[in-house]
Amino acid sequence: MSAIRGARERARIEVTAAIKDEARRQLAAEGAAKLSLRAVARELGMVSSALYRYFPSRDDLLTALIIDAYDAVGEAAEDAWAAARGASAAHPARWTAVACAVRDWALAHPHEYALIYGSPVPGYIAPQNTVGPASRVGLVLIGVVREAHRTVGLATPPLAADLRPEAERMAADLAGDLPPAVVAALVAAWAQIFGLVSFELFGQFQRVVEDREPFFRLAAEGLGHAVGLLGGRGAGSRGA
Repeated sequence: MSAIRGARERARIEVTAAIKDEARRQLAAEGAAKLSLRAVARELGMVSSALYRYFPSRDDLLTALIIDAYDAVGEAAEDAWAAARGASAAHPARWTAVACAVRDWALAHPHEYALIYGSPVPGYIAPQNTVGPASRVGLVLIGVVREAHRTVGLATPPLAADLRPEAERMAADLAGDLPPAVVAALVAAWAQIFGLVSFELFGQFQRVVEDREPFFRLAAEGLGHAVGLLGGRGAGSRGA
């Protein structure tokens, strides 16, 4: 019985992977808004009722694709961080390596990037189980900054008085061991990394930025400086 159960589980894994692969092809050709379970079933030679046993609705399939995409870009960021740490790179270089890994993944998987960072899919509401995968890149960036804070120190950025309550709330929610000013700058930098990637991927840099890799690297380095990654305990204040 265990052999039969194992064969069934393997078959289910293979069919699930085939469904998601075909759905990704449809994303590339038609966009997420036009994703259709019936069309996926037709292309795979399945009846719709059989496909529904794997994904009961279009939204369930979309959620699976979204989680896969978030996990993939998150894994790329984590791998880049691990490689930079293994090479004993300075903390600013670790930050830049992570940002560049996000860009590289996005350029290699533009339709999956568009699914998670492009226009919302009409009628789709992401469930709670997408939150963890969506947080992976942000957690890596927090990790880079946290390590620098614990070892060489940070140059704490300025914080406007009217932003302090919000910065303190964000710090309590995201990284209570970091100064609120750093957390506020980190959240802004996180958003700007993806903004730079989106501008490049969605064509806003046409006739503006031509040599985009060094431009992105320079911008990412600047964002690292903005969160306090200047290297060296004497580079700036350790305060809040």
